[in-house]
Amino acid sequence: MELNGSKATLDQLKSLALTNYGHFTSMLVEDGCVRGLSLHLQRLSRDCHLLFDVNLDTDRLREFVVHALAGEDSKRIVARVTVYDPHLDLGTIGSEAEPSVLVTTRPAADGVAPPLRLQAASYRREKPSVKHIGLFGALDLRRSAQREGFDDVLFLNADGTISEIATSNIGFVRDGEVVWPRSEQLAGVTMSLLHRASDEAVTTEPLTLSDLGSMEGAFATNAATGIRAVAAVDDIAWPTEHKLLTSLRDLYLDIPAERL
Repeated sequence: MELNGSKATLDQLKSLALTNYGHFTSMLVEDGCVRGLSLHLQRLSRDCHLLFDVNLDTDRLREFVVHALAGEDSKRIVARVTVYDPHLDLGTIGSEAEPSVLVTTRPAADGVAPPLRLQAASYRREKPSVKHIGLFGALDLRRSAQREGFDDVLFLNADGTISEIATSNIGFVRDGEVVWPRSEQLAGVTMSLLHRASDEAVTTEPLTLSDLGSMEGAFATNAATGIRAVAAVDDIAWPTEHKLLTSLRDLYLDIPAERL
C-alpha cells in the first residue's frame, strides 16, 4: 500500500476512515498492461476535478502504480487507485485540496467468475456518475442481499427503472441483442469498452423489473471480472450460458491492453 510512491502511514490513512471523501478506480493489470487504461485515467482526472477542483497529473499517477506493482509476483493484479487529501477532515472539507494517490493491490481471481444472483432494491448513489468512496449505502444493501441468500444488489430508481449493480454495470439480452438500462449511473470502463468495440448500435432503454421476463439473459460488467453472467434478479432466472455472452467475452478479450 503506497501513497504518492512511498509506504503509506497510519496517520496518512486515517482520513479515509474518518472523513471518507475521495474517488477511485480499480483496474486489472496483466503483465504490466491494462485493458481500458486511458478510460481509467480519464475517469480519475474528471472525478478529481469534480470533487477537488484540481487537475490530476495522470503521468505521475501512472508512475505510482508501476512502483506499487514492482514487488508483485503475480501476473494478474487488481490495482485500486484512490485519490483523496489526507489533510482534509470533517471540519475543513471546504479547504483548498492537494489530493494524494493511494495505490493498493491484490491478486486477481483466475477463470470466469461464477454467475450472480441479484436482489432488487430501491437506491440511488450520491453523484451516480462519480466513482466515489462513499459506499455505505451500496454495501449496506449488498450485505442485506447476501444475508438473504443473494450475491449482490441491483439498484432501482425511485420510478422503478433499473440503473446498476452495487459495483458493476448490468446488461440484458433480448432477441439476440444487448439492451442496457437507460439511467443515470456510473459508466464503467468495461461497459464503455464494449460500446466502442461493438459493430452494433448501442441500445439503451428505461427498463423495469416487469421487462425482465422478456429477456433471454443478463450479465454484469466490471474491470476486475470482465463479463459475468447474471443467473437471476429476485425470482426471475436465466440460463447462465448464452452464445451472446460468449461473444461478448471474446469481444472484450480481443480489445488491446495498454502498457502502464
